[in-house]
Amino acid sequence: MSHNIGKLIRRVPVYILLLSCLILFVGPFLWIVSTSLKQDSQLFTDPLSLLPHPLVWSNYPDAIERSSFWNLLKNTIVVTFFTTLGVVVTCPLVAYSLAKLRWKGRSVLFAVTVSVMMVPTQVTMIPEFILFHKLGWIGTILPIIIQPVFGVPVYIFMLRQFFLGLPTELQEAARIDGASELRIYAQIMLPAALPAVLSAGLFQFMSSWNDFLGPLLYLNDPAQYTLSLGLQQFQSDETMEWSLLMAASICMTLPLVVLYFLLQKTFIQGITFTGIKG
Repeated sequence: MSHNIGKLIRRVPVYILLLSCLILFVGPFLWIVSTSLKQDSQLFTDPLSLLPHPLVWSNYPDAIERSSFWNLLKNTIVVTFFTTLGVVVTCPLVAYSLAKLRWKGRSVLFAVTVSVMMVPTQVTMIPEFILFHKLGWIGTILPIIIQPVFGVPVYIFMLRQFFLGLPTELQEAARIDGASELRIYAQIMLPAALPAVLSAGLFQFMSSWNDFLGPLLYLNDPAQYTLSLGLQQFQSDETMEWSLLMAASICMTLPLVVLYFLLQKTFIQGITFTGIKG
């Protein structure tokens, strides 16, 4: 009994630390939810009240109507779908070739891929903008979609490390049976790497959903704005109506929260798979 009590006492600092982290991360979200349900007169009271009274549920339909939420949601879904699909299709293919195939220049290309990971986005921003301007794509969603479709270095690196951890005997046995490299990849290696591929797709989904810089650079028409850019515009238009702004923020964040709880296992696996293997 005394041993269990001593063990519990030793864990108290850990529990306090975890509780502090919980408050640190959940506190701002709870404040946003509370503000989204308040009247404007309740926002800056002294002392500050966390619980809204009464609950103003009408803030949500008002925010949805004023921010053109459904159009922003449609644009965001389109961009997120195609960028995620592009990452899921191209990144595993490139990673597999870098990990399991022997071809001239493979090491050089992998070194270039790793080097690109270290280049800040701001360095390539102007050259990319000039390139897409020459192509006549400014004002469309094509620049936002095309870049991930051609491969994201960090996902290629992570998937390569995962493919390196798969046994080479699977390939050799398939080659003996006469299977082509493409068939080996599609029917053997890719299914084995499916958890890592899904994790990369999940990370790209969250990245595209929250992307602000891409739409800000390349989109000119408000009818094409995504949620992140539309929320910024709504903030400019509704500067004083903080309740509506917080309600719009909750509407934007809610799909990601739901997605996380539905795919929590995949998300945790993704964090595990980011470790270096091989």
